[in-house]
Amino acid sequence: MTQTAPTGPPRVDEQRRFASLDPRTGEVVAHHPVHGEAEVRAAVEAGRAAAAFWDGLGFDGRRARLDAWRRLLVRRLDELLALVSAETGKSADDARTELALVVDHLHWAARQAAGVLGRRKVKPGVLMYNHAATLEYRPLGVVGVIGPWNYPAFTPMGSIAYALAAGNAVVFKPSEYTPGVGVFLAEAFAEVVPEHPVFQVVTGFGETGAALCAAGVDKLAFTGSTATGRKVMAACAATLTPVLVECGGKDPLIVAEDADVEAAAEAAVWGGIFNSGQTCAGVERVYVVDAVHDRFVGLVAEKARRLRPGGEPGADFGPITMPRQVEVIRSHVADALARGGRAVVGGLESVRPPYVEPVVLVDVPEDALAVTEETFGPTLVVNRVADVDEAVRRANALPFGLGATVFSRNRGDELAARLRCGMVSVNSVLAYASVPGLPFGGVGDSGFGRIHGEDGLREFAYAHAVTRKRFGAALDPMTYERGSRTMRRVLRLVRLLYGR
Repeated sequence: MTQTAPTGPPRVDEQRRFASLDPRTGEVVAHHPVHGEAEVRAAVEAGRAAAAFWDGLGFDGRRARLDAWRRLLVRRLDELLALVSAETGKSADDARTELALVVDHLHWAARQAAGVLGRRKVKPGVLMYNHAATLEYRPLGVVGVIGPWNYPAFTPMGSIAYALAAGNAVVFKPSEYTPGVGVFLAEAFAEVVPEHPVFQVVTGFGETGAALCAAGVDKLAFTGSTATGRKVMAACAATLTPVLVECGGKDPLIVAEDADVEAAAEAAVWGGIFNSGQTCAGVERVYVVDAVHDRFVGLVAEKARRLRPGGEPGADFGPITMPRQVEVIRSHVADALARGGRAVVGGLESVRPPYVEPVVLVDVPEDALAVTEETFGPTLVVNRVADVDEAVRRANALPFGLGATVFSRNRGDELAARLRCGMVSVNSVLAYASVPGLPFGGVGDSGFGRIHGEDGLREFAYAHAVTRKRFGAALDPMTYERGSRTMRRVLRLVRLLYGR
């Protein structure tokens, strides 16, 4: 494989434009402006008027526009697929998988928003029986979204589509490695919502993202590394801007003694290697009970050896999109081997920038970098454990808590309940990300807040509660005219109703 791909970040020219590059070849895909603080603030201000227009359409009006956007994206799916592959280098099938999920989630968010967020009656309780109570969720206003490069359409759309369905305007800052995907999505949206800039894109580097944090958005949704997530939180804290932070993971897969070992091996290989391992919720650690360990490792090795990266559309997976990540992968493999781990597939020779071939490591100490830190490459660490209790302890030992996978015929739900993370797939891998109605997000160093599902819609709205007095009450404690007799009767009622 020829090393023609870029070795550094996208190039910037004297007009303050930068080039997005195809990581497979180093060729320029397109040029985009570097938006500064003033331009970002102007976008947010323009979003304010747009948000009022968009909110005014109501749920039905917004659904009609979002449905039109979805249909337009489906008609232009091949064009978007080619762009995703060009900016990330991912294989055609990996890009198809991503875009299928984009369409499904956009459809769900538009269809469900009214039922989840719309006004509903709430029982007032015995003490407030003479009142009617209602609850609805109102849009925040303008939502800022900072997206990643590994899934440049699916991941940010988990915030964008749900924020739009909830009635907000959106200002999106895509990764500097994949700006064209963000521009494509926004331009397609503008075709079906031409009246106001409801969905805008600002492009650039970290400074542009920092400007968005400080530009007065009503909420900031960020996806990226834990280290950068902390910086985003600190920047937003200065203006009390609430944040949704989806950071990295080091997700485990547990193989119990009663697992379907063949299915578990297939899931481990796909979950760890698809998209070149560049998946925040991908499989990075595998804990296999001793009784099935050797068979599992043999199957994983057999399956992983068949896979090859490449730049052609039919390759099993593509290059490492971000050049500096190659050295992270190399250092993790080197550290694991130096600490006594063994490579049953690949090794240091598998790292050939911009590509990394599959690497499967066994017997890796639990304090090695390949176990404790996010590798973000097509590597798997498979370690033997005495039983599922040890597997659960090891899985929960890290500060990350994004997702997890369990393979067991009889104990899947039990083991899933014991894992400290936001999501678990039992006898499959990453299934939760494909179910639009389920929330996606983690705990600990993997962040907080949720995209997708009902929680994802409410993430971009605030609760608005209203009570309305319908008639006078025999006992009214909410006035200085109540008298002590009224309060004694209220407490007598409380004891009668709730003291048993």
